[in-house]
Amino acid sequence: MSDRSGIFAGDDPFDIARSWLAEAQRSEPNDPDAIALATVDADGMPDARMVLLKEIEEAAFVFYTNYGSAKAREIDATGKAAFVMHWKSLRRQIRVRGTVTREDGPQADAYYASRSLKSRLGARASRQSQPLASRAALMAEVARVTATHGTAPERPSYWGGYRIRPLQIEFWADGAFRLHDRFVWTRQNLADPWVVTRLNP
Repeated sequence: MSDRSGIFAGDDPFDIARSWLAEAQRSEPNDPDAIALATVDADGMPDARMVLLKEIEEAAFVFYTNYGSAKAREIDATGKAAFVMHWKSLRRQIRVRGTVTREDGPQADAYYASRSLKSRLGARASRQSQPLASRAALMAEVARVTATHGTAPERPSYWGGYRIRPLQIEFWADGAFRLHDRFVWTRQNLADPWVVTRLNP
């Protein structure tokens, strides 16, 4: 039996993750919701980039992107991803590995509508991860999209969310003399109960 207490206490890893994120939002100077998202391509070559986590649901983590991006193509091909959230101010991190599905309905529409107008138009103008001739070409496309879609652009079909349902969540906190505290929650299938294990630093 693990000896979890303090910041690690709780019966729901998503509640713990939300608690840590809320604490980070009070102390982290920039983008406390940033995650390093990892995927693999068709050859098994890993890839990673920073994106913003937009919601911790009851049983999943959600972010949004262009479906034509490299990360989206890799996720669609494998149905899997991993990420790490790291907060220097708290000296903590959360690592997640799991299966991924698209969030391409009303929830994605609502989030898109909540973004600033310039962000919505930018999402329509950018062919994310595709070659770009110049900054001027991008700005010209933004101007064209602005003239076409005006002040109320709808969410484009090539832009939406991804929902990561974890099979593993690890909570890590810095310890004196590098004797860190680590607790990993694991399950073989999404319907299985969580098993919590303390790991060596």
